[in-house]
Amino acid sequence: MDNSALTGTLSLAPGRRVAILGPSGAGKSTLLDVVAGFRPLRAGQVGWCGADLTHSPPNKRPVSILFQDGNLFPHLTVFRNLLLALKPNGQRASEEDSVRIEGALKRVGLAGMSGRKPGTLSGGQQSRAALARVMLQARPIILLDEPFSALGPALKAEMLGLVRDVAGNLGALVVMVTHDPDDARRFAEDVVLVADDKVHLPVATAAFFANPPEAYQEYVGTQ
Repeated sequence: MDNSALTGTLSLAPGRRVAILGPSGAGKSTLLDVVAGFRPLRAGQVGWCGADLTHSPPNKRPVSILFQDGNLFPHLTVFRNLLLALKPNGQRASEEDSVRIEGALKRVGLAGMSGRKPGTLSGGQQSRAALARVMLQARPIILLDEPFSALGPALKAEMLGLVRDVAGNLGALVVMVTHDPDDARRFAEDVVLVADDKVHLPVATAAFFANPPEAYQEYVGTQ
């Protein structure tokens, strides 16, 4: 890939959980934007399971995203927000849609809250609603751009556990941007370092932290 000054080659497999680590401004979120289709490539290719996605618009890519703010529409109820995962053009919900939405909300611990607006929910509840939407989208790639950074340690650990369960049921690849090495240790099977304008190759999480690259040591201040 080549977007702005960010370069590198990255190949990730279905079903893996991958943490993206690196200094602020190194291009971690840019990497997610390229995968999601929000930023065009100047050179290179984005592909998935043999399909070339390089020129596909975001809504045509097999990607779901969890942002820091959950990206819920404040004027819509939780139910209507989740319905957009099934009926993105605003069609009315069928009985089957309603059953699926209520089931997803129950799965993430929000049973009985479908009629509430996002502004009436706590931060953790909004994160759960956003995760329920990802569950309903059922896409094979899930991107996490520090969606739980504002949550306390216990709730963040719980949400990462929910993501792991949802992704496991879907067989989805999860790519998570984080500044917290404990999140990577707790959640990820592999770590990708983004530093010095380069996307490095994936390394198994235990091996990465047992012998961290020099660029990462400089970032966290261990040298």
